[in-house]
Amino acid sequence: MPYTIREANANDADRINELFIQMLQTIYERDDVQGYEEGYLDKFFESGNDLIYVAKADDLVIGFLSVEGHCKEETPFIYLDDFSVAREHRGNGVGRKLLCLAERYATEHDFENIFLHVEESNVRARKLYEKFGYEEYETSAGRIKMIKRVHKP
Repeated sequence: MPYTIREANANDADRINELFIQMLQTIYERDDVQGYEEGYLDKFFESGNDLIYVAKADDLVIGFLSVEGHCKEETPFIYLDDFSVAREHRGNGVGRKLLCLAERYATEHDFENIFLHVEESNVRARKLYEKFGYEEYETSAGRIKMIKRVHKP
């Protein structure tokens, strides 16, 4: 199924929240999970270094990746916060394209590193990140922090 990728806007918030819940249900293998707190996503729709990329097919958001820019650190970095692709669209390259776009954003804005966390139990996601050159940075409480060092273009 063809899809497009663009920056999210406030009109996408409800669907992003639905996909966030779906992601948590997959990770924790249970249905009783909570979505985002009211207003949490607002920071991604304002101008700044935080944004969300969405993949859309037939006017429906089928995946998203939230990117947080941390410019004031000694070594500027981006943090890939939440990343979800609708169950029925997994395995079709949507996640890879979202990840590539986030990495391009990092290089174009002179961030030196990309960090993310992944649950140890989420083997599929870990394999994707490793394929893209992410390395284990540290492990704590069942979560692996990964890093990719970004080279400027």
